[in-house]
Amino acid sequence: MKILVCISKTPDTTAKIAFTDNNTKFAEAGVQWIINPYDEWYALVRAIELKEKDPSVVIHLITVGTADVEPIIRKALALGGDEAFRVNASSHDSFFISSQIAEIAKQGNYDLIFTGKETIDYNSSSVGGMVAELLDLPYISLATKFELNGATATVTREIEGGEEVVEASLPLVVSCQKGMAEQRIPNMKGIMGARTKPLKVSDPVNAEAPTSIISFETPPPKAGVKLIPADNPAELIRLLREEAKVI
Repeated sequence: MKILVCISKTPDTTAKIAFTDNNTKFAEAGVQWIINPYDEWYALVRAIELKEKDPSVVIHLITVGTADVEPIIRKALALGGDEAFRVNASSHDSFFISSQIAEIAKQGNYDLIFTGKETIDYNSSSVGGMVAELLDLPYISLATKFELNGATATVTREIEGGEEVVEASLPLVVSCQKGMAEQRIPNMKGIMGARTKPLKVSDPVNAEAPTSIISFETPPPKAGVKLIPADNPAELIRLLREEAKVI
């Protein structure tokens, strides 16, 4: 079985957020970059677990980005990927990115494609569904559990107010979230081995990017905290009614 895991580069959650060029570009200077946690902790690690149960499983990684993303994809190889693909393009448009992933997937004839449910920077949660549509494959989103029996997958996914259990035949696209697996740290053997694992770079296919970024803006600063004396509940009630509007 062949599994393709989609990997993206995102800023560390502790990164200071700032913008340049009249608030049209993210200021990357000094930012620590990581593998998107949903891609790493859940999608990639679940693929590795499947490989541990069945050593014949092959795990390929795919990322869309310029050369500066290679340390990220090498870390993913150190965790347990067998080889990786990098499409040499820079875009924040989900359709463009999905088109590049779908093109690689068509050539690889994969049984299973894992994505994270979303990236922690743009939170669009759209790439998995677009890839499935472009490949004309079934798509299951927000998966918290994934079990495989032959060519049939049993997937538990989060829905409003509860969970849903779905069965689907491979090939299949699944987006993964918390519950799918547990975070792992690459060991020294994996880190050393990742240096020689194949990383193939390809040019992007022609795909229109239907969206563009007009501007970014940070959230407004939080308002100051008002402390109400314990012996003045009437003032607390007034503030809740008139300012917080929760009563």
